[in-house]
Amino acid sequence: MRISKSLSAGILLLLASCNSSTPSSESQESPASNEVVFSDPEPPVKEEGMVWIPGGEFIMGTNEADAYPAEKPAVKVKVSGFWMDTHEVTNAEFAKFVEETGYITVAERKPEWEELKKQLPPGTPKPDDSILVPGSMVFTPPPYPVPTQDISLWWSWVNGASWKNPEGPGTDWKGRENHPVVHIAFEDAQAYAKWAGKRLPNEFEWEFAARGGVNGKRFAWGDELTPSGKHLANTFQGNFPNENHAMDGFLATSPVKSFPPNSFGLYDMIGNVWELTSDWYDALKLARIAGQAPKLDAGMNPCYNPDNPFAQERVIKGGSFLCSPNYCVNYRPSARQGQAFDSGTSNVGFRLVKDPTNKSVSMN
Repeated sequence: MRISKSLSAGILLLLASCNSSTPSSESQESPASNEVVFSDPEPPVKEEGMVWIPGGEFIMGTNEADAYPAEKPAVKVKVSGFWMDTHEVTNAEFAKFVEETGYITVAERKPEWEELKKQLPPGTPKPDDSILVPGSMVFTPPPYPVPTQDISLWWSWVNGASWKNPEGPGTDWKGRENHPVVHIAFEDAQAYAKWAGKRLPNEFEWEFAARGGVNGKRFAWGDELTPSGKHLANTFQGNFPNENHAMDGFLATSPVKSFPPNSFGLYDMIGNVWELTSDWYDALKLARIAGQAPKLDAGMNPCYNPDNPFAQERVIKGGSFLCSPNYCVNYRPSARQGQAFDSGTSNVGFRLVKDPTNKSVSMN
């Protein structure tokens, strides 16, 4: 594999981690009932801008026929209560962090080849220094239909793209203060979390929160994508990637709180932007929990992506404004995908959680 000017390091990593194939058609019975038993009452002192997620035992993942293998099988999981941001971190909130700390995001720094090559096959030649420049991946829809097997037809590495310049030089986040911040790498989210006195959720917590206290529903609000014709999340309507009808009102990101919250009071848990979690991506994680796949050895890469053995990816959840029925149906609570830890894109952001006391996660 070589890196060229047309396919930069960032796009190679994205190609390796993309999960856009048609979901498998296998079918299994779903365990347990729809009832979620909550475990932890809300603490008396509230956290500003956050809602209490009461924790409890729930069914994570799915056995649905129309789901990707990495979401299967459904397993019983228990989480303790925690506070969660009502919405994704916005441009305005991230700007305040940068103003107070002087933080420079990964997308604004020159890529380090010694780090980058760890995620590529041995012997991959070092690209010319003219390619190793600050930038990020930007969705650039083609003007005509294209095969959906080659993501380089709609993703472009744009020199100078970052949270400040979402589409590259000449663009600005101003006017999008209440949109979710994007082009955020894992390191950036961690730095913001430390400054805010919070942390990233793990994927168990994230999915519990997204489901809103109900097991077994395909979407965060029920079993229909658009009940009574109403759009309840920012997704892609039309023929992906070239024709977005924007029936939900948005071609790209939307201001947070543009759609109704779930029963916990959380906005945009589905759609708008993918959200980073603290967990390493393991495509067989749920199968391992269920005893259907061997445990990862301690000395192995904690990230397991069968399409890229060199991957170092964190789990992202929730789908984005680019999820479309004809391409990827990741606008569901059970959906999970890997994101290279040192890369951001124009459709990945984050929100944070906070513990009231020590917290635990366990599997039955």
